[in-house]
Amino acid sequence: MEKDPHGTNQHAPGAKLDAGKPMVALILDGMPRAMLAVAAVGTFGAIKYSPGGWLEVPDGQPRYRSAGDRHRLFRAIESHCPDSKLLHLAHEAWNRLAELELQLRASEKQVEQPGVVPKR
Repeated sequence: MEKDPHGTNQHAPGAKLDAGKPMVALILDGMPRAMLAVAAVGTFGAIKYSPGGWLEVPDGQPRYRSAGDRHRLFRAIESHCPDSKLLHLAHEAWNRLAELELQLRASEKQVEQPGVVPKR
């Protein structure tokens, strides 16, 4: 049940039912450089391939996991990806986020389709 963090009745003036909701500003305001670095990787990918095309990659989860793993290994050798000139760490983060997004979307579909056995 949604609640006002100050205990204000939801119908009272000034009520805001945001208690327990994610504090997105912690990421956006607290990690702006990291978010911009990941956004730069996303932009590079959108130009190289197509905007949003990563959502349609067959077997995306394991493939983005592998891509993240490759960038993690390359970080031991070099800091920047020679292709994009961006940090391998930013590429790794983007791939982990893509993998997570695909997993969360797949979980939502399973909830929408009861009885479907999840693919492992």
